Amino acid sequence: MEFLHHIFAFDADSPLLFTQFYFWAFFALVYALFALIMFNDGRSDSRLHMRNVYLLFVSWFFYYKTSGLFLLILAFVTLSDWIIAGRIHSVISKNKSHIAKILLALSVTIDLGLLAYFKYAYFFTNMLNDLFGTDFRVFDIFAYIGNGMSTNGRFAVDQIILPVGISFYMFQVISYTADVFHGRIKPVRNILDFGFYVSFFPQLVAGPIVRAEEFIPQLYKPFNLSRRYFGLAVFWILNGLAKKIILSDYLAVNLIDRVFDNPLLFSGFENLFALFAYSLQVYADFSGYTDIAIGVALLMGFYLPRNFDSPYKSQNPQEFWRRWHQSLGRWLKTYLYIPLGGNRRIGFGTYFWLTLIAVVSSALTGWWLWIMVPYAALMIIVGAYHNWATHCEKELSSRSKLLYANLNSFITQVLGGLWHGASWNFIIWGGINGIGMIVNKIWREMNWHARMGLMTLTTVALCAADYTWNQPALRLFAVWALIIWIGTAIRYVYWLITKDSTVNVLSPFTSRLSQAWAILQTFVFITFTRLFFRSSSNLDPESANKVAWATAKNMVNQIGGAWNNAIIPDFLYEYRWVVAMFVMGMLIHWLPTNFKRRYRLWFAAMPLWLMVLAVCAAILVIYQFVTADMQPFIYFQF
Repeated sequence: MEFLHHIFAFDADSPLLFTQFYFWAFFALVYALFALIMFNDGRSDSRLHMRNVYLLFVSWFFYYKTSGLFLLILAFVTLSDWIIAGRIHSVISKNKSHIAKILLALSVTIDLGLLAYFKYAYFFTNMLNDLFGTDFRVFDIFAYIGNGMSTNGRFAVDQIILPVGISFYMFQVISYTADVFHGRIKPVRNILDFGFYVSFFPQLVAGPIVRAEEFIPQLYKPFNLSRRYFGLAVFWILNGLAKKIILSDYLAVNLIDRVFDNPLLFSGFENLFALFAYSLQVYADFSGYTDIAIGVALLMGFYLPRNFDSPYKSQNPQEFWRRWHQSLGRWLKTYLYIPLGGNRRIGFGTYFWLTLIAVVSSALTGWWLWIMVPYAALMIIVGAYHNWATHCEKELSSRSKLLYANLNSFITQVLGGLWHGASWNFIIWGGINGIGMIVNKIWREMNWHARMGLMTLTTVALCAADYTWNQPALRLFAVWALIIWIGTAIRYVYWLITKDSTVNVLSPFTSRLSQAWAILQTFVFITFTRLFFRSSSNLDPESANKVAWATAKNMVNQIGGAWNNAIIPDFLYEYRWVVAMFVMGMLIHWLPTNFKRRYRLWFAAMPLWLMVLAVCAAILVIYQFVTADMQPFIYFQF
């Protein structure tokens, strides 16, 4: 009985993780029954419906083992969006679009309201207390209701626990209702089929975010698992496990967590190396999860979208965000960036979000004059230009598109940062990425004379500021600006020499060198924004803002302060395996895409006996890196 209780009861300390034996035992049983259902008749409608229902209840059990009674929230939004989307389709067919808009607003309000309650209650409460000097405390109304319905009052009402994966499945149900509203898909007639789409267990708690128009048609396609796809599924699972356990967990346990827990105990170089190692860790962790999810889903005949495309090969921030967390990027583009106006227009939504960001930032920092005056001037200029462009231009010029795209992409990045967590550090992280994208777009529009002049002025100003005020943050900016200035100067001189030349014998070499320089600068920029991202991770929501800001500030002070260079050789020796793992991980990441594709297909085409031997060998190697305390996936907290 104790064994059965352990199997079927919820235990917050032992969720079903891809890196645990219990999950693979669970999946083996699930897949055995799945095979019986689909055996010899995997193409009939009745078997497909039976499969969908079976996997729905399997997914619900999986989520119950992960989040307990929060399964009720998942079931509620499944029911509410299924009903509302059906009504939207019905009223649209009767040409009652105004009612459909009201129903869509109702659905989004319910979904985002629940998300805001569970994820941002502490954040909004702390913000109100900071703004008005109040002392509000969070109160869990759902726990209060649960205590009223039970006799033992076992739910704590003075804290709100974040359900695992709520950000992911909320975005999925919103995409379904919005796609029905826009006519991209027809509503799912059977609520059990729809429930399966919402709760499909491989990607339920950490993505990828599967849009309705991508997945729902697969509910009714005949099951098909070719020999090649079976091999690819096994490859993705092993690839994901290796990324998570060998790279991510090893780097985290042996260095990164130690440094971020107390940055002041480590030197500036150690803080800097830990920050760069975290960039690799978070990629290996998140892409490792999605690799496993893609492989597990593929074994059951379902295709999940690719979520990563070697993001650290990116040559600018825009390219990075097209390669990183692609499912979230597509969601934000479809349901936020384009409705805001994209690069075609700016409207009420653009002004509303920019004004809200400026007002809240001013209120919390107290810098009303320094934020609101430049913001008001900017809005006057933008509004005047927008009115002129609207009335005078028959077609949008490239500069108009650039202006609109910059404003709307900045808002998208800030709100994307807020999606990741209820902390100002996440918002700062999103805002810095948005500013980086804007600066890069403007930079690419400038000629080389303007680039060189602007970079020279910026570098001189930052170096003068560092000399005057002697602040670690200013020193970081000054050093980085000086490095970029050197690279810009070399490219500027090369441009001056070759601009009038008809034959350029060094072009292939200089082109690759230029690409490598751009990739390096993008990686450095993304890594430094991660300082705010990592500082806000895995924290108690009640104290997240203060702790995250203190961690980020301490790391900046250490990295930008005076370095004891004598420590560096000792660090490289003491942490030689961590350094080697980081270098190996980055080199593998930078391998050519075609080469990776070839060895992936080579693995998938192996004879079965050889594949079994390869799998056993891979598991044996991966097992050697398993830590005593299993590390949860980073994106579980979102």
